Amino acid sequence: MGTEGAGGRVIAGRYRLETVLGRGGMGVVWRATDQLLGRPVAVKELALDDSLSADERRRRRERTLREARAVAQLRHPHVIVVHDVVEHDERPYLVMEFIDGASLADRIAGRGPVDAHEAARIGVALLGALRTAHAAGVLHRDLKPANVLVENGSGRVVLTDFGVAQVTGTTTLTESGSFVGSPEYTAPERMSGSGTGAASDLWSLGALLCAAVSGESPFRRESLGAVVHAVLSDDLRLPVQAGPLLPVVRGLLERDPQRRLDAADAERMLRGFLDTGRTPQPQPEQRPGRGGRLAVALLVAAMAAAGLSAAALLVNGGGDGERPPAPTPSTSVSTPQITPSAPASSRPTRINGR
Repeated sequence: MGTEGAGGRVIAGRYRLETVLGRGGMGVVWRATDQLLGRPVAVKELALDDSLSADERRRRRERTLREARAVAQLRHPHVIVVHDVVEHDERPYLVMEFIDGASLADRIAGRGPVDAHEAARIGVALLGALRTAHAAGVLHRDLKPANVLVENGSGRVVLTDFGVAQVTGTTTLTESGSFVGSPEYTAPERMSGSGTGAASDLWSLGALLCAAVSGESPFRRESLGAVVHAVLSDDLRLPVQAGPLLPVVRGLLERDPQRRLDAADAERMLRGFLDTGRTPQPQPEQRPGRGGRLAVALLVAAMAAAGLSAAALLVNGGGDGERPPAPTPSTSVSTPQITPSAPASSRPTRINGR
């Protein structure tokens, strides 16, 4: 798939692939050198299914390149910069800026969860990145700690790995029968197959904020089936560490996407916390309320209709290669019963929903 250079394979006559930075369901990320400009870059080698027919592989390759080019047009300080999109031996490659840092997942694994202030700072950065992407018609669809980089020294937060992004108006991998994403961070409307949109990325952000302060997604369970049930209909078990951020987290984890906290209000609330140490409440029209519970049976039906298997759900869902950590103290809350004025409790509580 490339020619051998002095330090590794060279693709497109320019980029020398040197060491593997990470692997996931959508491909391999290399540290590489741009030999023309003499600078370090990150190159994502996108995986293609060799079991597909030649025509299917061609269509998927073209769609991948089209979506990658759309992502390359995004300009925001917290979105990874895509320098180039190339094709070598009929395989797509994304050439991106090299970030000298670690993923949020690696940071949590090595140093433990962050405090609420740092989580809010990360959340504000990611909301800015998502708003820019959504305005351009690009959905990320796989927002999780492993896809957020924190640069050494500057602390710059960078949203990366748009490998499963969807561009408005294009056919998605999900529509062709393959689920993409990480179940613990996947919105219920995507999990059930009822649709996806900008609000789905915001649900993922709510789960990510919980993981940042507690070490794991609030939907982590012992089995895939239990994860599905937790996302679709189980009472929310929010970590006590998220106390100051609970109004934001509750709003982002509203199961009904029409009632979910929007990006502008979430950013306003997080900035308010960073400025004053207190989190403003959602605007009345954004108050988390009683969303219809999505039945697990709906997911089963959607799986059967799409030919979706449990194995497909795990595509890139277990890409971090981490074993589930020990459970953390949690607050069991049923979102339908929460009002904006409800105080965050430091003790585990359970409020039964309908």
